[in-house]
Amino acid sequence: MLKELYTAAMGMVPQQTRLEVTANNIANSNTTGFKRESVFERNLIDAQNHFFNAPGSAQQNDPPVGSYTVFDKGGYQQTGNTLDVAIENEKGFFLVETADGTQNLTRAGNFTINNEGDLLSSDGSYVMGTEGKINVKSQFNDSLNDVSDSKSMDIKITPNGEIYANQLYSGTIQIVSVNNLNSLNRISSSNFSPTEDTIAEFAPMEEAQMRQGWLEGSNVDVIKEMVEMINLQRQFEIGSKVITTNNETLDTSLRLGRIQA
Repeated sequence: MLKELYTAAMGMVPQQTRLEVTANNIANSNTTGFKRESVFERNLIDAQNHFFNAPGSAQQNDPPVGSYTVFDKGGYQQTGNTLDVAIENEKGFFLVETADGTQNLTRAGNFTINNEGDLLSSDGSYVMGTEGKINVKSQFNDSLNDVSDSKSMDIKITPNGEIYANQLYSGTIQIVSVNNLNSLNRISSSNFSPTEDTIAEFAPMEEAQMRQGWLEGSNVDVIKEMVEMINLQRQFEIGSKVITTNNETLDTSLRLGRIQA
């Protein structure tokens, strides 16, 4: 009877993880540049040995599930915003830098300009160019105090990433091309950090392939994710009922044993 409990539990652990991943995908279905996650089951033999108290190192690999990021392109939407930029190259990423100097990669091109004229990503990181941080104010007269309103400027971004503010060159957006996408580590909904296994290089200008006034949306198919969630909830409920039934049967057996004793 305990084996049935363990078997049901072993089935519910990956279902719980799948539910959490699916819920997160749905929650980010409208997040610019979001890449959906999926779940795979691993080390099932080791996990089964752990549940049945077999000797070995199975406990180190429990739970027997893991997630990975699906880097397929999301749908493109034309916004008309001059600071929105989408990358055509599936392996290309914008290079952004946080205030503490940490550099990350993102596909989210919904940029803004702060009062100092710096081009920023949606989370406030600096958008990096081929010559460092991009600042549109550097080409203007010092008397221009506030350039955060992009509507007051004529912003032009060419397909290879060159930025012109009122026809003055401000810099070129740096695109990083990653050959082994699965080596990236997700650090937020749209940002990724390279690992020691990541093979990346700066993409040449002619391979940048950017669209101004467009954004790449999430690659989540909400309908598929909802159907998956319904199926997972049903499977989880089945496992829960198995545990409840076996627990009640075990409790009945124990009470009968006490009476006979």
